[in-house]
Amino acid sequence: MRLEKIKTPGLAHLSYFLSSDGEAAVIDPRRDIDVYLQLARAEGVVIKHVFETHRNEDLISGAPLLKQATGAQVWHGPNPEQAIRYAEETREGQVFEIGGASLQVLETPGHTDDSLSYALYDKSFKEGPVGVFTGDALFIGDVGRTDFYPDRKRDVAGLLFDSLQKLIALGDQCLVYPAHGAGSVCGSGMADREFSSIGHEKKNNPRLQLADREAFISAKVAEHHYIPPYFEHMEQCNMLGTEAAPPAPLPCSPAMLLDPGEHVCLDVRGIFDFASGHRQAALCIPDDMIAAFAGWFLTSDQSIMLIARDQTQALQAATTLQRIGLDRIAGYIVGVMALGVRNGPLEALEFVNTETVASRVEASSDNWTLLDVRAKDEYESGHISGSRHAYVGELPEAADNIDPDRPVTVMCGSGARATIAASVLRRQGFAKVDVYIGSMAAWKSAGKPVTE
Repeated sequence: MRLEKIKTPGLAHLSYFLSSDGEAAVIDPRRDIDVYLQLARAEGVVIKHVFETHRNEDLISGAPLLKQATGAQVWHGPNPEQAIRYAEETREGQVFEIGGASLQVLETPGHTDDSLSYALYDKSFKEGPVGVFTGDALFIGDVGRTDFYPDRKRDVAGLLFDSLQKLIALGDQCLVYPAHGAGSVCGSGMADREFSSIGHEKKNNPRLQLADREAFISAKVAEHHYIPPYFEHMEQCNMLGTEAAPPAPLPCSPAMLLDPGEHVCLDVRGIFDFASGHRQAALCIPDDMIAAFAGWFLTSDQSIMLIARDQTQALQAATTLQRIGLDRIAGYIVGVMALGVRNGPLEALEFVNTETVASRVEASSDNWTLLDVRAKDEYESGHISGSRHAYVGELPEAADNIDPDRPVTVMCGSGARATIAASVLRRQGFAKVDVYIGSMAAWKSAGKPVTE
């Protein structure tokens, strides 16, 4: 028996390829399915089953595409919000044979009503399951979020507690294979490592330390998570099924920088490249932050023109966008900022340091806004006195309550999210915007006071 983990960068999504004795199964595949087909060819196995642990919110499932490519049967849990058109329903206790391995279905609702886990058994090992694919029910160091049903907060948190007890009962020896790792928007306290066991999680996972059901429910209800607008689009795609991503975009003439027309210019080069010079009204989202933030500011019906350092970065950015359903990529432009300097509408973004921010705070000016765009829990754990909070993803709406005629300094944890936010404000007509580089990390390093 062989188990291969496939990690999707940016999304921190984990899928799995399980093979044994000429047969294979894929658990929670991503949209670009070539990786699974290549593994099947390399091992000379037939993909027999595709298992989904739940209706994904943060990426497009590749299950219908694998079904079309291989003839494999797709399995999904009961109680979805809508029928999963490309899948058959499986329920608690059903067992699937994959060569010398088997998967037993466990219903583990809480994160979503249709959530399943799959306990993995090795037929030559008699002491319980060797592993379990937990989806978004149990992570390494955290458990799934339970905020997708706001009218049933306590109910779904209680369902997750019960589901976790079912997973704990699999035994300390059972390895944990979640659908996401650290950096995913599906949890906030995940460990950096991507391997663990039920026994280790029982001893070290903070949420599993809450043995009292009501205490667990109260803790989950008190959590604060953000729901990007693209989640709704992902949910629909993953209930109806979706087509393969379009072909990779082609390079475009640098002249497009001068007149991009209807296209949104998405600059993925990085915050320092962007600050040094960028196309007016360009949206800055560094390539390693696309999965987390593009879905806040872009919609599936918008046409995107990528601005990248090189072709490799452009094509990787396009793949990430397509994984979250942003398919209308008109093309990409690389290495042409000099052209903009000579001929076109180029702007720079100023970075300011701790001394400058401290002097502005000390002056207590009513004509300046210090805008902290970190998440709510980050802000509440410590912020600069007098700063104003608005989460970066919610800026398009929150900006309506900020005076565009006053200078704004944007800050976050280090300066990366603040640069994204500054580009959003610029696109909305804020002319006097700069970024506190280093942000809260620099402020604390300098020994400056924070307010809780």
